[in-house]
Amino acid sequence: MTRKIIHIDMDAFYASIEQRDNPALRGRPVVVGGSPEKRGVVSAASYEARKFGIHSAMPTKRAVALCRNLTVIRPDFIKYKDVSGKLYSFYSEYTDLIEPLALDEAYLDVTKNKKNISTATEIAVRLKEKIRNELSLTASAGVAPNKLIAKIASDWKKPDGLFVVKPHQVQDFVKNLDIRKIWGVGKVTERKLLSMGISKCSDLYIYDKNEITDLFGKLGEVLFYFSRGIDDRPVVSHRKAKSAGAEITFETDYSDMEIIKSALFKQAERVSGKLKMENLAGKTVTLKVKYSDFTQITRSMSVSNSTNNLNEIYLICEKLLIEKTEAGVRRIRLIGLSVGNFDENENSQELFDS
Repeated sequence: MTRKIIHIDMDAFYASIEQRDNPALRGRPVVVGGSPEKRGVVSAASYEARKFGIHSAMPTKRAVALCRNLTVIRPDFIKYKDVSGKLYSFYSEYTDLIEPLALDEAYLDVTKNKKNISTATEIAVRLKEKIRNELSLTASAGVAPNKLIAKIASDWKKPDGLFVVKPHQVQDFVKNLDIRKIWGVGKVTERKLLSMGISKCSDLYIYDKNEITDLFGKLGEVLFYFSRGIDDRPVVSHRKAKSAGAEITFETDYSDMEIIKSALFKQAERVSGKLKMENLAGKTVTLKVKYSDFTQITRSMSVSNSTNNLNEIYLICEKLLIEKTEAGVRRIRLIGLSVGNFDENENSQELFDS
């Protein structure tokens, strides 16, 4: 049976909630993040702020320099988590096959849905309307027969977008996509592909699977199938996590600290999202680094109060990276982090509340 997958992605989630709750902020450039005086980083930027080149993972100090009229809001993750809980209650009205990616993002498999609605498009429309009417927020949705295409489609008409790719449209849709749209293709891989004359997915079709795998390793097999719109990954329902971690292996070994820190922030964002979905917070943050010679190290730091705060997790890892590793001197091929020593009953410490 052909799957019916919806990818829901809230528009500038944290910043939009702050603009909703404070009318004076509507239409103005806003970021949610840490203090520019305390090495804070941007967690979310409103669409008005993005026009100035501001984005997540950027130092807040840099964001303020780019936009003099920028309003910086300290994050209120309790409020964001409450809104996220309402979102997931909306999703569960239609299906139990929900795969959370973050507080503001999820896959839904509505192939068989609780209301026996015939099309995934109608469900997506209803969800978008419910989110707008009951939460005064907007969401973008992608509808497709698999997760890969649904996620790409949700970004197609942001903000407040809805884009549908039907099964018979997948091949035509994907063949003209820029190769960077494919999951797993970062800047380094994109440069390598461009050097081979590959800028669109269809440019890969002259290579068989073995050739691409020889060139790109494990990523090559992913490229082979995804460039053809083939993705058999199921939507995996939410389960209580015993630990929370994330890591990335670079296509090229890096010593550039800005690239390494940016990748580290993205992993911290993934871990923080997992923890909040599980209502978990941990006291021990562990950084994992693998150097270009495959030597692997871990460095840990514990805090007195349990945390699942993105900025706090990131700053702990950044401190470990700078003080406890040879990053910047030795090239790094993998970076990751995990949070453990959970205390489910203790409220998390917000680094930027004081």
